[in-house]
Amino acid sequence: MAGEAPAIEDSATALAGSRTELDGAWRQFGSARSPEEFCRHWLAVLCHAVSGVHDAVVVLQKPGADAFAPIAAWPEGKREHGVGEIAERALREGRGLVEGRDNEAYQIAYPVRLDGAVRGVVALEISWREAAGLQAAMRQLQWGSGWIEVLLRRHADPGEAARLRIKLILQLVSAFLERPTLKAAATELAAEIASKLGCDRVVLGVWQGRTLRVEAVSHSVQFDPHANLLGSIVDAMVEAIDQREIIAFPQDGEARPVVTFAHAELARLSGAGGIVSVPLLHGAEVVGALSLERAAGLRFDAAAIELLGGLASMLGPLVHLHVQQQKTLPSHVAASTRGFWQRLVGPRNAGLKFGAAAAVLVFAFLVLASGDYRVSATARVEGEIQRALTAPFQGYVREAPHRAGDTVKKGELLARLDDRDLRLEHTRLASQAEQYGRQYREAMAKRDRATARIVSAQADQAGAQLALVEEQLARTDIAAPFDGVLVSGDLSQALGAPLERGQTLFEIAPLDAYRVVLQVDEHRVADLKAGQRGELVLSSMPGERYPMTVSKITPVSTAREGRNFFRVEAQLQPADAARLRPGMEGVAKVTIDDRLLVWIWTRELMNWIRLKAWAWMP
Repeated sequence: MAGEAPAIEDSATALAGSRTELDGAWRQFGSARSPEEFCRHWLAVLCHAVSGVHDAVVVLQKPGADAFAPIAAWPEGKREHGVGEIAERALREGRGLVEGRDNEAYQIAYPVRLDGAVRGVVALEISWREAAGLQAAMRQLQWGSGWIEVLLRRHADPGEAARLRIKLILQLVSAFLERPTLKAAATELAAEIASKLGCDRVVLGVWQGRTLRVEAVSHSVQFDPHANLLGSIVDAMVEAIDQREIIAFPQDGEARPVVTFAHAELARLSGAGGIVSVPLLHGAEVVGALSLERAAGLRFDAAAIELLGGLASMLGPLVHLHVQQQKTLPSHVAASTRGFWQRLVGPRNAGLKFGAAAAVLVFAFLVLASGDYRVSATARVEGEIQRALTAPFQGYVREAPHRAGDTVKKGELLARLDDRDLRLEHTRLASQAEQYGRQYREAMAKRDRATARIVSAQADQAGAQLALVEEQLARTDIAAPFDGVLVSGDLSQALGAPLERGQTLFEIAPLDAYRVVLQVDEHRVADLKAGQRGELVLSSMPGERYPMTVSKITPVSTAREGRNFFRVEAQLQPADAARLRPGMEGVAKVTIDDRLLVWIWTRELMNWIRLKAWAWMP
């Protein structure tokens, strides 16, 4: 008994010293003015509360960066810490960890979260103890880490928190988009959400018809969709889908009141501390749901629920896109038809119903209504008789009082050629012919018949040449052969210019006799026949229509702009020819017969289909 008294006194002394240190740590913790002081004194309080702590460290994310750095350690002054490895693992995996070291000590670590993102970690090395003591130490660590979250919220920049939340959402969406199929993308997303938000289980369900099919379960490649627990999870997700609300269980007192019977049953079966079900929507259409569960004692705060809401708004259209890509063509057609019919017969959608009624009326009109089937073609007015006036011999232009476009009378001078050379040639030939005449008379007087015959032949030759020159002199004046209009020819700018024999000088057409030449496409020329009637509209007189009658269809085609056209001639009424001039162009339409409008408007398309079908047929 004498030996026990000093031991009891030493124990009491140590206990009193520990209380003194704890009281001092609490006072310093309460008066901390910087995050570093806060974490350092908080860690001292935690180590005294847990007891048996050999090593401890607090690691937090650097402001405005993705890197992490130690901000506090215990005991103070210790340079090397053995809990660094478990702290890194807890940061990487985003969940609490416990490791034993040869029944001598335990290392425990727990991540600190803010708005669903891991912002730090607290790691301790404690002396070995029983399972109950280890569990109590872990709970103490989880409870104490809430102070670090309070610190982070107190010093957090609202803009920075929103930026981190958006960054996390984009990371999760990126993980979903990296996979080519819906199954792989859903599995990757469930695993990422479980890791980033510290969830024990994340389930993604896709809505098909009237049922919800489980597409992926985190940390599980294969699963039984008919298992009782998955059935309860599906019921919870359907409960959220029916109410179109994000349901968190247990509910916060300030949250909107919602039905949570299925969530309560799921919590009873799984033992989860927190459950959140998020419906995935694409517009007003339900495409699926997300279910998240956390371990006992851990709930989902408002920041995590807000993050999930933002994630769901981006994830819904992406899941819808994947589902649509996996559908077969008959499924697409059936879904589109069913959706259109529901919008057509359902409430609202007045514009769609009006459009459908108008389409039915238009279709009935096309099927029942008929009209004139006409063949259109470009047209040109030509003179029925068109005569060319050419140069009678080589010479020069002396005078040209008229040019193209002028209206002339029969016999009116159109041009005069220079005749000076011809007159000199006429004088020379006339003198030569007179000389041959004297020589002929002298030979006859001398009775020299041989010479007389030679001279007579030479005289005949000179006379023929003289007659030719006189004929050319008679043709130096080019006159109009009949009343008409000059279609082409302008020598007013070529006075004194040389001319070749046979060169066209003018083209003249009569004023009262015209014909219309149509260039008809080869695809439609078979519909034309002689005697059919039509109308001509000229570009210069678009307000007037001239009746015409098809008179001739030529069997010769001409190529133009990569297509073949046939020449078709038509006659105009004599009374309509007064205002017309050769060379006028326009559009002519020949009436064939009365046919259905739908046939008229689809004729070329149907002919093209028939031709291509014939070309493709073996």
